[in-house]
Amino acid sequence: MIQGIAERKGTRSAPTRLRVFALALVAAAQAFLLAACSGGDQETGPDASATPLIYEIAGPDGAVRGWLFGTIHVLPDGTRWRTPAIERAIEEAGMLMVEIADLEDRAGIAETFGELAATPDLPPLSQRIVPGLRSELSTLMDEAGISERDTTRIETWAAALMLARVQADGSAANGVDRAVIADFAGRDVRELEGARAQLAIFDRLTEADQRDLLREVVAGTAEIGADPAALRRAWLAGDEAALVEAATSGILADPGLREALLAERNRAWLGPVVTELESGARPLVAVGAAHVVGPEGLVGLIEAEGYRVRRLR
Repeated sequence: MIQGIAERKGTRSAPTRLRVFALALVAAAQAFLLAACSGGDQETGPDASATPLIYEIAGPDGAVRGWLFGTIHVLPDGTRWRTPAIERAIEEAGMLMVEIADLEDRAGIAETFGELAATPDLPPLSQRIVPGLRSELSTLMDEAGISERDTTRIETWAAALMLARVQADGSAANGVDRAVIADFAGRDVRELEGARAQLAIFDRLTEADQRDLLREVVAGTAEIGADPAALRRAWLAGDEAALVEAATSGILADPGLREALLAERNRAWLGPVVTELESGARPLVAVGAAHVVGPEGLVGLIEAEGYRVRRLR
């Protein structure tokens, strides 16, 4: 069994009107939980209307050093997202950098999740959420096949991820990161984080922040149900304004959560990315779109290192 929930300094997030980003936040982690993927209908060709965020990274001399691609980890069957710019970057890149390289190691990832998620003698999940949301919580638990008794050994962050899977607009089998990794078969694929490190970020959240995460997932049920495709449409359209709003609203409006779940990770990734840009490896860096945009996103961090980052369409 894992040790008790680690504590981290940070303030509690306030209730928010934009709960849809709760799914975006947990998508990277919930995309490979337990019943991660089996099958799935991958996209089969380009969509003329799709313009996901893909950037060219050039040095001060104008020479192309690499590419940055803002991905999405869960998509419905048959979603067509490839564009000529994305295809060229995949073809011309010398290596791929992703959050997690071995997404197909489902048994290993499930074991890691089970290890980190389990703590005995916890209060039932219904006692870890405000009374006004207990009915919605019960409905989600029924849909996810989780009993109240089960939750006495499931940490709050892990329960939130498991419940978020019920609301997901699609399957992790169709995730863009998984498809791009397959495109690089026979070429160098390196991970910026890894499954254990990524899940450990959630595990290190304070219990208060974990309960905020659970609240956002549960409270967002009706809003997400009304338009489950909103985030997917914004991603397909490459709507930077909508993605920036999503990456700076909801639970990420809280400075402590934003630092732990987004900004700190971006800074940690910057060093390895710059190393490969300087080495001449011409990397394609493919990470969740929330990590790319905004004042603390990788576009701005890479530009601050003296590179020119230009969006391709």
